[in-house]
Amino acid sequence: MAFTTVGAIPALKLNDGNEIPVLAYGFGTANIFGKDDDISKLAAMAIKNGYYHLDGAEAYGNESGVGAGIKASGIPREKLYVVTKIVGTKEQDVQAALASSLEKLGVDYLDLYLLHIPWAAGSPEELQRIWAEMEAIKASGKARSIGVSNFDQADIEVILQTSKTVPAVNQIEYHPYRQHGDLVQFLRGKNIVVASYSALTAATKARPGPLDDTYAELAQKYGVPETDVALQWILQQNIVAITTSRSEQRLQGYLHTLPTFKLTDEEIKRISEIGKQKHVKGPGEDYMRAKYCT
Repeated sequence: MAFTTVGAIPALKLNDGNEIPVLAYGFGTANIFGKDDDISKLAAMAIKNGYYHLDGAEAYGNESGVGAGIKASGIPREKLYVVTKIVGTKEQDVQAALASSLEKLGVDYLDLYLLHIPWAAGSPEELQRIWAEMEAIKASGKARSIGVSNFDQADIEVILQTSKTVPAVNQIEYHPYRQHGDLVQFLRGKNIVVASYSALTAATKARPGPLDDTYAELAQKYGVPETDVALQWILQQNIVAITTSRSEQRLQGYLHTLPTFKLTDEEIKRISEIGKQKHVKGPGEDYMRAKYCT
């Protein structure tokens, strides 16, 4: 999904007919467990700069701060795209978790409710129960769309055995150094949109790496920062990207620069192929396993 208009974030159509903005502001990673006042300011700053897609989670411990930022922004609820996640632990009360998240966020419905991890449920049957509860939430209108996060193909297949609703989204760590084999192809076959967290890893935390020269070359060719090249590689694959940058200048820069250039198909393929030379996995999954699966 290429950007075409400066300052405007385009959207992808989901399998339930709703749309999702392709660039989100996320409250995990550097923002996890942030103080309410700090998170509120970040949320308001993101919204002010046109980032209406806000990606949170109960596990981030900062939903109240996000809610305060939403309120402070003064932007009507219907213009925002609010996402949060339920951890999905064994015997978790899904309705109570949703009610808590809605109260903290200060909204009466979610645009997207995600099941954060598949491993904490403890069994396929429990994972299926949690998903059935999420289907009921979608039917009630409390969540416009429902999806999953950190799910492999086998996890998706478990819930599809008993589900009435195919997940609209699977949010995963996705960048050139973690392309997940055939998972993205499988998800596209099910019409499940991929959302990427840690999208800029190969251009930032994973340096030095085999893509350093390629990023530098393409950044010079197009006259843009290397991180914008990395972000464009995600977006042109019709994958949603989540940024957690605390720099207002950088957030503004994305919206002004991304519409001004487009990678060629050959360049996208080259980044993908070179990326396979290195494997980098961020700390997010291991953190969630350690906290909720032991």
